[in-house]
Amino acid sequence: MKQMLHFLANAQQQFIHFIRISTAIVMIWIGGLKAFHYEAEGIVPFVANSPLMSFFYSKEAPEYKQYKNLEGQEISKNIAWHEENGTYVFSIGLGLVIVIIGLMNLAGIFYYKIGLIGGLLTFAMSLVTLSFLITTPEVYVPNLGGDFPTEHFGFPFLSAAGRLVIKDVIMMAAGLVTASDSARRILLNKIQS
Repeated sequence: MKQMLHFLANAQQQFIHFIRISTAIVMIWIGGLKAFHYEAEGIVPFVANSPLMSFFYSKEAPEYKQYKNLEGQEISKNIAWHEENGTYVFSIGLGLVIVIIGLMNLAGIFYYKIGLIGGLLTFAMSLVTLSFLITTPEVYVPNLGGDFPTEHFGFPFLSAAGRLVIKDVIMMAAGLVTASDSARRILLNKIQS
């Protein structure tokens, strides 16, 4: 047990690098998927309802609800609506930004200043994502009525979309940890030079 404690205590820097690598994997993967229709269409409710981002689209919420494709589904009428809305162009741009932030986090292993910026951008991006818990109705279980009415809808009952969003609390913490580590290493370099 004592050896395990020593190992864990002495491996902190490697674990911080693991956070950088993990963050990069998630961001590069998710950012890359933004080039595909199903992923671009999946973020429409978040962007359309956000006061920070809705201006990127030409259509207003909640019109998107009638043009939703299921994952893997390609209905030409819906695709045409998304093309007119700017869904795909915006998603590709967002994906590119996310991939760049992921690469900056990864570069932070060797380049402290880039890692500092990547960590801070991860934190900021997570703040925007978490704002969807306030702005996007789809993040909570809807009241569908039915034969057996339930009180388990609305806040705090997260839908699949809400459970996806709340995980950004972890990304927010990862961004701060890696930014803090990069700042510490920048300061150490200044002292040593």
